[in-house]
Amino acid sequence: MANGDKMSRTFINQLSDGTKLDEVFLASEKQLRPNRQGQLYLQLRIADKTGSVTAMKWNAEQSDYDAINNGDYVRVQGNSQVYNGAVQVIARSVATVERETINEADFVTMDIKAIEELTIRLTGLLRSFSDPQLANLAEAYLIDEEFMRKFKSAPAGIKHHHAYRGGLLRHVVDLMETARFVGDKYPELNGDLLVFGAFIHDSGKVDELYYERELGYSDSGQLIGHMVMGVEILTIKIKEAAQLASESAVSPELQTKLKHMIMSHHGEAEFGSPVLPMTLEAITLHLLDCLDARLAAVNQMIDDDVNQDSKWTVYNPAMQRKIYKSKD
Repeated sequence: MANGDKMSRTFINQLSDGTKLDEVFLASEKQLRPNRQGQLYLQLRIADKTGSVTAMKWNAEQSDYDAINNGDYVRVQGNSQVYNGAVQVIARSVATVERETINEADFVTMDIKAIEELTIRLTGLLRSFSDPQLANLAEAYLIDEEFMRKFKSAPAGIKHHHAYRGGLLRHVVDLMETARFVGDKYPELNGDLLVFGAFIHDSGKVDELYYERELGYSDSGQLIGHMVMGVEILTIKIKEAAQLASESAVSPELQTKLKHMIMSHHGEAEFGSPVLPMTLEAITLHLLDCLDARLAAVNQMIDDDVNQDSKWTVYNPAMQRKIYKSKD
């Protein structure tokens, strides 16, 4: 079966309780797990451009696990069901399909046109700095073709927000534009520093995550994390910026402020920040980052909600609330 041969397909965001399913998805996070009785079942994450859900095949064997690789396109036959307020798929069969038989557009959340439009906005923001040190440092990032290629492709996360290819670009551009507005509103803030901090705060995710097809964490991402990786990238770019224009070399004080913004942007130790935000710009960046990420997560929660005919979403344990969906 080939998606491209079908007039339409069933997407993840169309699944509800009892939906019959015979469709192709992108597989990741495969696991062979025992249930309480010790019988094995296959669990994997299946995704398309609208989202992802967990799929399970009962009474599985090692051969079922070995037949699928993370990043494969798989034909899933079965039914969806709602469990604890979320959709999952109970599969009768899971089989790989050739990549040439599927419609790639079904798995691309952001198309080329959207990526190009965001890239233009990003470039404009990075060439708007009045501070010559930051302007020169921004250019060191812009001329690094490999970094920019990864930056435009990476997700901002795996599950919680902007979890799709190009999600990092979307998150950062929106955050930078908001930071520019806030920086202009509050004169006590260094607006250029705030905007640049918004650009680099998640830059380490270009290497923390893998995203060529399925989404996941790289080994170094698991062991080191995107904050340290972001600081490592910044350190390299500071040296490159000095070579571009030695008279605009980044001062030690500015270097420290930029590194602090990366290391503190999660805001609290319990959320992974090794230090708390301790400058006006770092505090503001943390709050704006939370705003953008939370709004994206809530909008995704509304879009994915199984209560399609209700004004309220199902209860979300992570947020400890339901969300009112009416946008009138």
